[in-house]
Amino acid sequence: MKTSDFFYNLPEELIAQTPIEPRNASRLMVLDRTNGQIEHTVFSSLFNYLIKGDTLILNNTRVLPARIYGVKEDTGAKVEFLLLKNLENNVWEVLAGPGRKAKPGTSFKFSDKLSCDVIDATPEGNRIIKFNCEGEFYSLLDEVGQMPLPHYITEELKNKERYQTVYSKELGSAAAPTAGLHFTDEMLSKLKENGINIGYVTLHVGLGTFRPVKAEDIKDHKMHCEHYIIPSQTADLINKTKSEGGRVICVGTTSCRTLESAFKKYGCIKECQGDTDIFIYPGYKFGCMDALITNFHLPESTLIMLVSAFAGYENTMSAYNTAVNEKYRFFSFGDAMLIV
Repeated sequence: MKTSDFFYNLPEELIAQTPIEPRNASRLMVLDRTNGQIEHTVFSSLFNYLIKGDTLILNNTRVLPARIYGVKEDTGAKVEFLLLKNLENNVWEVLAGPGRKAKPGTSFKFSDKLSCDVIDATPEGNRIIKFNCEGEFYSLLDEVGQMPLPHYITEELKNKERYQTVYSKELGSAAAPTAGLHFTDEMLSKLKENGINIGYVTLHVGLGTFRPVKAEDIKDHKMHCEHYIIPSQTADLINKTKSEGGRVICVGTTSCRTLESAFKKYGCIKECQGDTDIFIYPGYKFGCMDALITNFHLPESTLIMLVSAFAGYENTMSAYNTAVNEKYRFFSFGDAMLIV
């Protein structure tokens, strides 16, 4: 298939710039992948589509305030750093802009207690920096860092916690697992009371999730790599759910990629961790996921390709066109879709 097959026209005004309040007041499109039928409801009504014994799998990664601005110590030039990957201790791979001002050997100051030295450059043009801290690194980062919101969000985020899920726990993401932004603590408690199981995995979302697919043929696209963890408790819950005839419902494409990566590697779900560059597009045979909760994704993105693999290409593109016509809110702070 061609990348252009996954294009759809999206009016700019449908790109959600701010999160809705409360979290579960967003709209919910329910798509039946067997017949393409669509229902329109609100996210707080998710209970109506779940069955006792179903298991929701949530990604509990927590977004780092990964965008920081440093002042070059010898010239005073200001450079933006975007943290990509922790290599070891306080050594990070970052995206620096403008890169010409952040050559190896230069130093930058972020606050009185946090600075860095640029120690190397990668073949792709990223920088390797080592932080110098007077205190705990993540606490200092929280003081000076900003949320790395996607480029299509231009309005300022007043509350940083609104780009975190209420169950976020494991620091390490450069972007939020946005399908989970719709849940409230109260809603999760009520789901458990109704007999819905909840399990957690961790996949640290990289900025590659926003990388456009430039290849004409989607099979030529090289997927980014991300780290995932499936704890034993979650693996046991999934296997128990399957053995009892329940559904495993992934909340977000990151939870989906985590489970399908493990299933592809081991032929089952078990306690494990590793790096995955799994690319799911139409033709893929799902081994674990039975249903999916997700947001509406960018045209020609790997995420809409994953949705098409699960829901069917025709169903997906029809649903997206319906969402545009019905003026759903799109992307990170937008509305949700349940695919069953």
